[in-house]
Amino acid sequence: MKITSDSETLAENKVLILYILSNISRPITSDTLYSIITSAIDLNYFYFQQFLLDLIDVKYIVKYEKETQDVYEITEAGKNTLDLTLDILPGIIKLKVDTNFKNNIESFENQESIIAEYTPKSENEYEIDCKIVENGEVVFEIKTYAYSREQAQNMVNNWKKNASTLYPKMLETLTSTK
Repeated sequence: MKITSDSETLAENKVLILYILSNISRPITSDTLYSIITSAIDLNYFYFQQFLLDLIDVKYIVKYEKETQDVYEITEAGKNTLDLTLDILPGIIKLKVDTNFKNNIESFENQESIIAEYTPKSENEYEIDCKIVENGEVVFEIKTYAYSREQAQNMVNNWKKNASTLYPKMLETLTSTK
């Protein structure tokens, strides 16, 4: 697909982004949005990013930083535009999105609720930040340091894989009266 060749396809893809955002009750990251879209159609990532920018420029979606991540949300103008243009989105694409969305919404929400990242402070020192976010609020956060990039990556990966078991253990230890 050429980005400038088929205006109908361009419009469909933008309406698809609005459609997905309108069906999600909270802001989501571009990666999550892209995952949902590619579960229904084949879309080049760079075109996807351009569509997001176009929709932001016309104020149909808004982008802002939340808990160190950029997130996207549909605006009232975007909802109004979607109401007027939804019929250009083929029914088969809506069906694919709805089906895949329902099947994967829990995993998409869990991806966003467990956050781990590291930031280099020097050549041999990395700050690790691990969080659990529920309904847009940080419910647990721990910061620590690693002294190699490999150690930092391991800590981030372990948090992402094991937060659901680590968090209750840490909470129990912190609240213990022994």
